[in-house]
Amino acid sequence: MVALLSARRFHGFVALVSFVLLLVAFYMEYQMGLEPCPLCMLQRVVFFCVGLVSLVSFVLSSERLRKWCAWKAAVLSLIGAALAVRHLYLQSLPFDELPACLPGLSYMFEVFPWQEIAQAMIMGTGECGDVVWTFLGLSIPGWTLVIFAAMALANIVIALQIGKKAAH
Repeated sequence: MVALLSARRFHGFVALVSFVLLLVAFYMEYQMGLEPCPLCMLQRVVFFCVGLVSLVSFVLSSERLRKWCAWKAAVLSLIGAALAVRHLYLQSLPFDELPACLPGLSYMFEVFPWQEIAQAMIMGTGECGDVVWTFLGLSIPGWTLVIFAAMALANIVIALQIGKKAAH
């Protein structure tokens, strides 16, 4: 039973979930026609990073490095959760209080300095306030918040357990 809940297997599962969620996001974009907003794009980047760190942990044999990966995945998941909270906040605003919509990201990359692009992506834009899809009453950032929070909590528990095991 304990072997089923090992840090290695958990990180393999997290990597798989992260990459499957990215496939779902691309399906929603290219097959369902749902255009991602800047905050959606950042959350995708965070899912990719969590997946990559988890994949590294899955293939490592060192408990010390696996603990490091668990802490990194936890921090990345908390960043993703913060982005999802910001996204949900924008979705809760009345239309007239939303930030202005900006030109597309490809145009912004050609014209604006990267600092302005980063700030616009993190703060969100008017299109981040649109609720374009829901499942069981939660929008996309609602679901990403649930998943990021679960990943953060589980990785913190794993990092603490590895640290406790190493102390014995």
